[in-house]
Amino acid sequence: MHTKASSSRIMRRLTTLFPSEFLEEHAEELGVVERNRKAQMPALVWSFVFGFAAGESRTLAGFRRSYNATADETLSPGGFHQRLTPAFAEYLRDLVEHGIDEVAVPDAVDIDIDRFKDVMIADGTVLRLHRLLSDEFEPRRGEQGGARLHLLHNVTDQTINRFSVTDEKTHDSTEFSTGSWLEDRLVLFDQAYFKYRRFALIDENDGYFVSRLKPNANPEITAELREWRGDAIPLEGEDPECRRRSLPRVH
Repeated sequence: MHTKASSSRIMRRLTTLFPSEFLEEHAEELGVVERNRKAQMPALVWSFVFGFAAGESRTLAGFRRSYNATADETLSPGGFHQRLTPAFAEYLRDLVEHGIDEVAVPDAVDIDIDRFKDVMIADGTVLRLHRLLSDEFEPRRGEQGGARLHLLHNVTDQTINRFSVTDEKTHDSTEFSTGSWLEDRLVLFDQAYFKYRRFALIDENDGYFVSRLKPNANPEITAELREWRGDAIPLEGEDPECRRRSLPRVH
């Protein structure tokens, strides 16, 4: 039972780190597959990753059976072998490098995080309640009541600094208050907290923040803090339109 649960967690972690869209787009960038061709690249990658890690028979025939069990269209032995090219091997090596960059550099991250007094995360979640409570905890829709839990989590100390409970209609953003407590602290937001005035107040209180951008945002990029592999587009010194197109590649 424990082994099965651990395997499930590993699978979820890997598929989150390498979503299907990323696997397909990166394969096109490296020329592993032709654009608009049904390459079934995610199924091909996972047939080797999970087949080699847990497969009873690590053979090409076994990997092909694993691929055919999950892909929309099956491959013949010849068609499967044709995909095992030097370009595909380079593609797999690049995926390994991507994974190492994302999860295997905690020491480098810790050095930068030490500059902050605390790292905070603000977020909210909806707790579904019985319909008899819908008068006090008004839902967005339907008859079933909903309470919204707002949290300010201190990642550094692993504590909850602030929390509040409101009805479901109350926006997360309204429960976040700025002030002198922000000094030397880094706060992480999602788009629910996106507000230029809030960002300005955090800066005025000598705090720091990281937030997802709204689709219509077009910020000025003042510096690149990381070098990207491959043919990544430089973000500095480009015209605003180029910067706007390049933003989705920054994580």
